[in-house]
Amino acid sequence: MSNMDRRVVVTGLGLVCALGENTDECWSAAVNGVSGIREVKSVNTDGCYANVGAEVAMESSALSGEDYDRSSLLCIKAAGEALADSGYAVTGENSDRIGVIVGNCVGGAASIDKYFTDELKNGGGKSSDILKMPAAAIANNVAKHFGLNGMTANIVNACAAGTISLSYATDLIRAGKADAFVAGGSDSFSSLAFAGFHALHALDENGCSPFNRSGGITLGEGAGVLIIESYEHAKARGAKIYCEVLGSGVSSDAHHITAPDPEGKGQMLAIGRAVANSGLSASDIDYINAHGTGTAKNDEAEFLSLHTLFDENDHLSVSSTKSMTGHCLGAAGSIEAVLTVKAVCENTVPPTIGYTEENLETLKEKAGAIDFVPNTKREKTINYAASNSFAFGGNNASIVFAKEPREIPDRTNKDRIFITGIGGFVSKGHVDISSDDYKAYGIKMAFYRKLDRFSQLQLLSGMQALADAKITVGEDNEKDIGIVVGTADGPMTEIVGFQKNVIENGTASGSAFSFPNTVYNAAGGYFSIFAGIKGYNVTNANSIQAGLQSLCYAADVIRNGDENIMVASGTDENTDVTEFLYGKLGLLEGKLGEGSVSLILENENSANARGAKIYAELAGWATAHKSVEFGTVKGSESALKTAIEDACKAAGVTLADIDGVFGFANGIPEVDELESKVYGELFNGKADIVQVRDDLGEARAAAAAGQAAAGARYISKGWRNMECVLAAGFGVGGSYSAVVLKRVPGAFAEDDRTTSLLDLLKGE
Repeated sequence: MSNMDRRVVVTGLGLVCALGENTDECWSAAVNGVSGIREVKSVNTDGCYANVGAEVAMESSALSGEDYDRSSLLCIKAAGEALADSGYAVTGENSDRIGVIVGNCVGGAASIDKYFTDELKNGGGKSSDILKMPAAAIANNVAKHFGLNGMTANIVNACAAGTISLSYATDLIRAGKADAFVAGGSDSFSSLAFAGFHALHALDENGCSPFNRSGGITLGEGAGVLIIESYEHAKARGAKIYCEVLGSGVSSDAHHITAPDPEGKGQMLAIGRAVANSGLSASDIDYINAHGTGTAKNDEAEFLSLHTLFDENDHLSVSSTKSMTGHCLGAAGSIEAVLTVKAVCENTVPPTIGYTEENLETLKEKAGAIDFVPNTKREKTINYAASNSFAFGGNNASIVFAKEPREIPDRTNKDRIFITGIGGFVSKGHVDISSDDYKAYGIKMAFYRKLDRFSQLQLLSGMQALADAKITVGEDNEKDIGIVVGTADGPMTEIVGFQKNVIENGTASGSAFSFPNTVYNAAGGYFSIFAGIKGYNVTNANSIQAGLQSLCYAADVIRNGDENIMVASGTDENTDVTEFLYGKLGLLEGKLGEGSVSLILENENSANARGAKIYAELAGWATAHKSVEFGTVKGSESALKTAIEDACKAAGVTLADIDGVFGFANGIPEVDELESKVYGELFNGKADIVQVRDDLGEARAAAAAGQAAAGARYISKGWRNMECVLAAGFGVGGSYSAVVLKRVPGAFAEDDRTTSLLDLLKGE
């Protein structure tokens, strides 16, 4: 079968980074070997051994008049250029078919710095700055600014996030869930990131020199945005087309939280998947925009990966544009994707700069047949080009662009999807974790102590779910299992603790121990390392509903044929920091909870082959968005209706078939009233409404995933004779997810006992 009838194309480009304020300026600088690396201005580098970076020259006030964090402002700047470039006129009639997927690493780090600087030094921070802190705000802010009402996601897989956002957008369009996406990544320069990499001694004091001196990275900032669109939609509106998006690949090293696998196995898996999913072989690739960070370990691993996969390719060019843009973290992959698309269109390879004559002699020995394009651009025909991104947590991603369309494999797996395992720790207030909990899964104290609380919760629930499903991870299946972690707030406690130390003691005081835990995807990374899972790995920070959106995302990955089994999780912590921040906002007083709930999703063939027990069929799933201000849900009722109706349609059921709804009421009047109104209109009192948070508290993403877990347990036990149930989740800013679960007759013996949600969730 072919995917020629589901072509995906690039129709718009937007770029802002240290090389320029738009795509043309940045491209001209890149192909001419102009560096954007300068002395750092926005961060105090007193006492630091390095003081160079690649900052955007524009002040945030020049990017937008709106009161957003700098990461959002950079993204709005690039998105505005991309939309204008594509000629995409957003109207009330088409706004629900174009969504926003943004990659990010450090969230609203500039606002975190500002708030706690004011709190610690100036007598108090502004509560409005708190809503700028989460990475969850970025895609919502972009959507609100441009009036986009398609689904949103905030991919927070550190330095691979920008590439994964493009991959996910492409897959969703091919699945018919959108006509187009504003997709890319954004990150701002911050004292948090600079202090962290400084603490790891990972900065090059002279500016990075990838595949050359390899003395460390140089931090950058910026945003890269592409308008990714179905070919038929682009053709119908007469859009210009830059190039085709072919295939992509995502994987995990399962090796180390900051260092790459020195054998490059995870990198090669992602690149190999991208090439194969594009219907190509390694010999077809003309250009690779490499990850090329400039650290010794990363460059050595990538050298090995490239030589292993491409040594038989006699026309491959490779370059690292980070030698000019710096490493822009969550924006890196999308910035490099924009430059890769330009390379395909212009038949020009931007160089890797910084080589001396002596360096060039050394490069000849290391490069072999691969052309690493030192110092000067290379003009050549580029039919197929790839862009690679690798990240903390061992996350890897690669995506392939093509000058012309071609047939690619249709890997769609139309098997039913089952829930075959459930694990979770959820509680009002604080979860009580004892040594017995982690010893039960062979987790050694030396490993456990490396983890922050957010990662501890995720690791335990993930291992519990695997054990419940009776899945043992080994060489035969490690690449066939993936992970999606959903979170509202991520490791905010670790982020704030790190930042407060930097504010009080200076940039040079950053902690090398805690910095790796400040990235949102550390939890999924630690889980993959301990469990040995090497397949798809992504973390999505899209507010409270992220735990349910993780199920939707994981189901999409299975349906797309990328994995047979997915661990879908919702995880959020409750600490003094989260209680302080929510308290300052006047929200959830006495209601805040924490925990992690993980569900095993498995395609029917895999489940049957293992003889797996089945809790329920995940029959339908959907995510929808109505743009409202981040921090509120007022005015977004239509998106909840859309998510529910689309999930039912996908499941092949009507609203009348729904026996029970596992809801999200949390005691905030605005939230509860919206939910009650929509359920009243859709179900008219004919479905039981079960409010999970009455027992679980507002554990945010964990409670959202808990709704699906509780629903699966209810129908597996035949409680109230429920055969078909729905779980729906909300996110501030107007994002909603819904899933429909069907009972699988005979999967469990019927049991009429009535017990609490907590007991059902624990399987008691």
